[in-house]
Amino acid sequence: MSEKDEFQTNEELTEVQVDQDTKISPDKSNQKRWYIVHTYSGYENKVKSNLEKRIEYMNMADKIFRIEVPQKTVTQIKGGKKQEKEEKIFPGYVLVEMIMDEDSWYVVRHTAGVTKFVGSAKKPIPAKESEIKKIIHRSTTQTQKVEMDVKVGEKVRIISGPFAEFVGDITEVYPDKAKLRAMVSIFGRETPVELEYKQIQKL
Repeated sequence: MSEKDEFQTNEELTEVQVDQDTKISPDKSNQKRWYIVHTYSGYENKVKSNLEKRIEYMNMADKIFRIEVPQKTVTQIKGGKKQEKEEKIFPGYVLVEMIMDEDSWYVVRHTAGVTKFVGSAKKPIPAKESEIKKIIHRSTTQTQKVEMDVKVGEKVRIISGPFAEFVGDITEVYPDKAKLRAMVSIFGRETPVELEYKQIQKL
């Protein structure tokens, strides 16, 4: 399928969702602003990719500038193995920096996967620059969030540290700190021990 055919297909996919008589109120300041676009869940990156292609194909680089899908890195530990994945900060939303007029609105609104702009149908509402900066900063500086497939009540073996080779029962889990608390039998006494995820192994 050629790129032109792909865009025609995209048009057909979204045509039924678009109000044909909608007249957009242009931003008379003619300044680029950030707008928030609602998408089908799970289509955020696809919308970004499709829209970037449409901008190039329809020569709209002078009106649509940046498309952002804010994400953060999440580290998962399963079976003692560490895996990293990207997680959307705002699932179902894409940020678009653009000069709003009927042409630029049409290009974004007719992109496959886009359902609407945040705001009314005729007047999308630009986001505050300060809020967008916070969101983008958060996605670029986000500390890793660690997830592990353990929960309260499960047994784990400690594999490092002073309590290595002991077995404990998890009593609390602290995902934000990548730590947990477990009760370990030491010399016949149940003792609470705080451990890092990397120090344990599920039984």
